[in-house]
Amino acid sequence: MRRTRAPLVCLLLALALAGCMRTTAPVATVDGSLDAIAYGEVQPIRAMRVPAAPVAAAYAPLDEPYRLDSGDRLRIVVYGQEGLTNTYAVDAGGSINMPLIGAVHARGLTPPQLAAAITARLRKGFLREPHVAVEVETYRPFFILGEVAAPGQYPFVPNMTAESAVAIAGGFTPRADRSGLKVRRMGQDGTAQAIVPPGTLLRPGDTVVVGERWF
Repeated sequence: MRRTRAPLVCLLLALALAGCMRTTAPVATVDGSLDAIAYGEVQPIRAMRVPAAPVAAAYAPLDEPYRLDSGDRLRIVVYGQEGLTNTYAVDAGGSINMPLIGAVHARGLTPPQLAAAITARLRKGFLREPHVAVEVETYRPFFILGEVAAPGQYPFVPNMTAESAVAIAGGFTPRADRSGLKVRRMGQDGTAQAIVPPGTLLRPGDTVVVGERWF
């Protein structure tokens, strides 16, 4: 009788232990790790980690020559020609208008390139040996959008950083995402954008975008 009870007791103990066990299945979480579901009980998911977008290497670097665009005011000197020497604004079409030669395309050119273009135009029947110098008198403004107190357009100040641009615009709003600032910049190859640290130097015409945080 004792021999028949022993297997029965072992069987009952095995069934009881099986009832206490939980079968788990792997579940992919938002950060690529694996957590488990135990009969409908979801284990806590670890916080999602979103890597910051790197600053693009070809993102109109600061050592790239400055290129003119609408809003720049230029001091153009034609030596020996007081009627041509003056301050000119790059208009919405990207050109300047000078006496004698009319409109000269300036957008995308460096100041020395614009000086060469003006020289070439003056040499065609106006002046025999023109000497032209171009310098930026007032840079075009920068723009700041998103979660700042006063988004909009502001005059550019040399050595301005993304952080100082936020300060000029009245600072962050309570919902601003301060972890990274997005900057859009026009370069020789077109417009590029990147998420940059607050201390990143800006250039004239840059657009700073402050995002909204979700938590």
